[in-house]
Amino acid sequence: MAGNQSKRARITRVAVGLVLLSLMFIGPRTLWGLVGIIPLLAGLTGFDPLYRMLGVSTRGGPVRPSESH
Repeated sequence: MAGNQSKRARITRVAVGLVLLSLMFIGPRTLWGLVGIIPLLAGLTGFDPLYRMLGVSTRGGPVRPSESH
């Protein structure tokens, strides 16, 4: 599985994921913080399944046809 995110996008997703996960421990202490797992995993792996379905890549360069399906 090739990554489809730029370094900046990956860093942003990891940060957003950690902030959302922190909601489980500080702040409202709600299970909605588990939503943070999604951007965290996408940022750590560099792969976003939604980007793949839409044929989008923030890495730069053309998206290979095999990556857009």
